[in-house]
Amino acid sequence: MAVEIKVPALGESVTEATVAKWLVKAGDVVAIDQPLCELETDKVTVEVNATVAGTMADLAVAEGATVQVGGVLCHIEAGAGAAASSASAGPAPVAAPPKPAAAVPPAVHTAPAPVMAGVGPGANLAASGPAARKLAEEKEVAASAIQPTGKDGRATKADVLAALQSVPAPSAAPAVKPAVPAGPRPRADREERVRMTRLRRTIANRLKEAQNTAAMLTTFNEVDMTNVMALRERLKADFEKKHGARLGFMSFFVKACIAGLKELPAVNAEIEGDELVYKNYYDIGVAVGTPNGLVVPVLRDADVLGFGEIEKGIADLGRKARDGKLSIADLTGGTFTISNGGVYGSLMSTPILNPPQSGILGMHKIQQRPMVVGGEIKVRPMMYLALSYDHRIIDGREAVLFLVRVKECIEDPERLLLGV
Repeated sequence: MAVEIKVPALGESVTEATVAKWLVKAGDVVAIDQPLCELETDKVTVEVNATVAGTMADLAVAEGATVQVGGVLCHIEAGAGAAASSASAGPAPVAAPPKPAAAVPPAVHTAPAPVMAGVGPGANLAASGPAARKLAEEKEVAASAIQPTGKDGRATKADVLAALQSVPAPSAAPAVKPAVPAGPRPRADREERVRMTRLRRTIANRLKEAQNTAAMLTTFNEVDMTNVMALRERLKADFEKKHGARLGFMSFFVKACIAGLKELPAVNAEIEGDELVYKNYYDIGVAVGTPNGLVVPVLRDADVLGFGEIEKGIADLGRKARDGKLSIADLTGGTFTISNGGVYGSLMSTPILNPPQSGILGMHKIQQRPMVVGGEIKVRPMMYLALSYDHRIIDGREAVLFLVRVKECIEDPERLLLGV
């Protein structure tokens, strides 16, 4: 009996997916819960598993096809192939002894060789004149092929020419056409066309939507990372021992952003129709780069999490993103986003909003720069910060004050610990 394997529910508001890859083919024997294919949605890639054991009867859709939730992906003949699988587990038949191989004559090398005709010791080219030696080298004439007429076996130029004339000219080889035609190659021959993945199309559409609908501006500031770096260096070993997670800079910025969002709630708001929705919870999205594109998993209720919980949560989300194990729930509902381009070496950039959010903070590379501190020029580890915001919701004053608040918390991290 053939069992239908259908597209499972993929999450709220997700109605279709793309068959990214089939992991089996028709005729394969599959076990229950064995992955059959990968479905790519707007947000994540999910595996569809076999609900029964049996043999793949057919694949109802091809790779790259768009399927609806509840649509049929393939059919499995339940129980078919089990007997074959059991039989294959028995002892293997004894192979017949191999027949003796027929004698193979030694290979004959047919590549052209230098002229070797003639018998006897040949000419003494080392003692011959320069004209004879040069001609013999240019024409690749072996000394044994030359009948010398000079004293003590020395060859003359005439002897070398005579040796060349005594050997028949090789048959002309067929002309070989050049592999590449003369002149510039067409550009089409130097291009590769690859179908965009659903995730890449979604990223492109959402980023363009943000540019088209939001009144997006970016404001900048810079932050002195001296105190945070010193605190991190002093406590990172104890922190990792206690929490089982590495102490990075992201937890400090998450806490600093939450402090700014609480003071300036417009940065944590969004537009819904003709209403402004102010959110009194803080679900912080952390942008993660993967081989398939940028994703933004969400750290839920980050305001009630400690530094250790934030670092472990970010590490878990990053691992799931790189392994393609993020769920729809991991990617929905963020209220504000942090993107760290500094891990790739970016010194300054203007991040694009993640709709429908009204703000995104861009972190950048830490670089030693000369700064005036207390009337003196000192070298400090500095980072540029960028806040892109929707001017329909956030005024310039609020955007600047938000960045100043983040700067204060990072430059004086004890504020984060004391909540001031």
